Amino acid sequence: MFNKILASIGIGAAKVDTVLHTEHLVPGQTFSAEIFIKGGNTEQEISGLDLALMTKIKVEGDDSHYYTNHIIERWHIADKFIIGADQEKVIPFQAVLHPETPITQIATSNNQSVVWLATGLNIDMALDASDKDHIYVYPNEVVETCVQAMNQMGYRMIKADVEKGQIRTNEFATTIGCYQELEYRPASSSFFGVKEIELSFKPEAGRTHILIEIDRAFRGDGYRSFSVNHDPQSIANLPQYLQQMLS
Repeated sequence: MFNKILASIGIGAAKVDTVLHTEHLVPGQTFSAEIFIKGGNTEQEISGLDLALMTKIKVEGDDSHYYTNHIIERWHIADKFIIGADQEKVIPFQAVLHPETPITQIATSNNQSVVWLATGLNIDMALDASDKDHIYVYPNEVVETCVQAMNQMGYRMIKADVEKGQIRTNEFATTIGCYQELEYRPASSSFFGVKEIELSFKPEAGRTHILIEIDRAFRGDGYRSFSVNHDPQSIANLPQYLQQMLS
């Protein structure tokens, strides 16, 4: 009875650790992991086991903004079960990294984009045991080509972040409650020229949708969108097409 009371207030609690087979991924890529559960000093009832793909998002207010954690996708791994004292369980796991997962591996000094996998044990009347594993998310070939083309056209990426909300155009819409922005400024500015450009992407199977927000001096914001198929010819033509869109 005394051990049950200790467990209920979180003393000697079970612990969980998710080990990814690789932390280096591209959106839409299949990944696998093993979830290790280690019992504490006493037998405990676990009310459930969940994994969540997380990111940090910027939330705009009336006069300010703040950052909060956001769930991109959640997986329910197990329902209620008992873990004995010092007992060890290993649960294999496989999933697809959501295609709209923000990119974290970006060459900019102000990169606010982070992604991690959170693992939680829901222990009745106790402290949650949790595990947090960072994921390094790389751009697909279309996004990488856009980034290189912007650099070649003389634009400098000054910030990358993830914002709360949805992108919606006539052709596509984001689905995860947030979207990533890559913010650029021209290396040299003119009085009536481009002040700032923001790129956002929505990858999906076989193609990537692109939204461009262009802020020009005295002309306000303008929006353009297009889609690029994931084939060699379309990707080869992308730099020239992007330059035409920005001219």
